[in-house]
Amino acid sequence: MQWLFQKKTSTKFTEKKMDKLMADLKKQIIAQLNLKDLKPEDIGDDQPLFVEGLGLDSIDALELIVLLQQEYHIKLSNADDGPKAFKSVRTMAEYITTHQGQKTPK
Repeated sequence: MQWLFQKKTSTKFTEKKMDKLMADLKKQIIAQLNLKDLKPEDIGDDQPLFVEGLGLDSIDALELIVLLQQEYHIKLSNADDGPKAFKSVRTMAEYITTHQGQKTPK
C-alpha cells in the first residue's frame, strides 16, 4: 500500500515541476521574442504558438531554437522535431523533459 502513496506523490511532484517549467517557458518566450505586450498568463498552456495562436513566424521559430539551446542545452535532433516541439508551451515543456540530459547528434 505504501508504494501506491509514493506513486501519487511522485506524479504530483512531476505535475508541479511541469507547471513550473511551463510558467518559466512563457516568461522566456516573452523575453526572447520581445513580446512586451504579453504577460505569461496571456499564453495558454495548449495555445498554438504559430499562426492562429500567438501568431509567431519562422524567425520566431529560430529564436525558440536558440532558447532551447541556451537555456536547456537541447538541440533539435532533426527537422521534424520542430513543428511537434513548438506546437504549444506544453509541447515545448514535454520536449524539454524528454530530451534534457540526452546527447544529441552533432
